[in-house]
Amino acid sequence: MKVAPGQTKIGWIGVGVMGASMCGHLIAKGFSATVFNRTKSRAQPLVDKGAQWADSPKAVAQGSDVIFTIVGFPHDVRDVMLGDDGVLAGCKKGNIIVDMTTSEPSLAVEIAERAKAKGVASIDAPVSGGDVGAREARLSIMIGGDEAAVEALAPCWEAMGKTIVRQGGPGAGQHTKMVNQTLIATNMIGVCEALLYAHKAGLDLETVMQSVGSGAAGSWSLANLGPRIIQNNFDPGFFVDHFIKDMGIALDEAKRMKLSLPGLALAHQLYVALKAQGHGLDGTQALHLALASLSNIDWKNR
Repeated sequence: MKVAPGQTKIGWIGVGVMGASMCGHLIAKGFSATVFNRTKSRAQPLVDKGAQWADSPKAVAQGSDVIFTIVGFPHDVRDVMLGDDGVLAGCKKGNIIVDMTTSEPSLAVEIAERAKAKGVASIDAPVSGGDVGAREARLSIMIGGDEAAVEALAPCWEAMGKTIVRQGGPGAGQHTKMVNQTLIATNMIGVCEALLYAHKAGLDLETVMQSVGSGAAGSWSLANLGPRIIQNNFDPGFFVDHFIKDMGIALDEAKRMKLSLPGLALAHQLYVALKAQGHGLDGTQALHLALASLSNIDWKNR
C-alpha cells in the first residue's frame, strides 16, 4: 500500500489527551480522517477540522485504509480491535491497523495473528512524550510489526513524532514501551524527592532547577514536570491511572521472565497509594503530593 496525504484514508479511534493532537497532525498534513470516540463530544474539534464521524470502530475501519487506535487499557484495546463491532470486523484485505495504546505485548501478538489471517497488517506503536510531545509532534514512537507495513506508514509517523524506530516484530513496540516506563517510574521518585529536599532546605526551587537541570541529573521528567510541580500544576499530561496500568504490565512481564525489578515495584506501590488518595486522574507528577504527605508537608499551601 502506498500511504500518502490526499490518497490514504485514515481512521482514528481515541481522542484523549494525546490522541486528539496526533490525529490533528495527520489532518493538517492532508490526510482525510474518520474518527470514533466513546464520548462523541471530545471528537468535535477534529470534526471541525474536517474529520468524519463514525458510530463504531467497525464503521471507522469500513471507511478507512489505515486505522489508528489509542485508548486506555488492554481490555479497551481488545474490545476496540477484536470485538464484534471492532476494527478487525470492519477491515478488508490490505488494510493496516496500528495500536498506539500502551498495552500488553501478548495482546499485540494476538491481534497481529488474527489480523494476518484476514490479510491485514497489524502494528503496535506505543508512544512517549506526553501531552506536550503529542501537541508538538515530537513523540518517540516505538514500533513492532511487519517491516514493509511500517515503512509504508512513514508519512504518518513523521507527522506525529520525532524519534521513530522499528524494534522488531509484533509485540516489540510494547516491550520497548515497558523499558521506557520502567525508566520513568523510578526517575519520577527522584524528581519528587529532590524538590522536597530543596524545599525543606529553604532553597529557591526555580534557581535549583537552573543548576541541576542542565547537568548529569537532568532528565525529561525534571525539565518538563519539575516546573509543573513547583507551580502546583497537577493536570494530566499522562494519567496516574494509566501509569499504574503500564507498571503493572511491566511487572507481569518481568515475573514471566523471572526478572526481579524492586525499584519498579516500589514506584508501582507509591502510585497505587497516590491513586488511593484520590489522584488517579491527575498527571504522573502528582506523585509529589503523596511523597510530600509522608513528611507532613502541605505542598499546595507551602
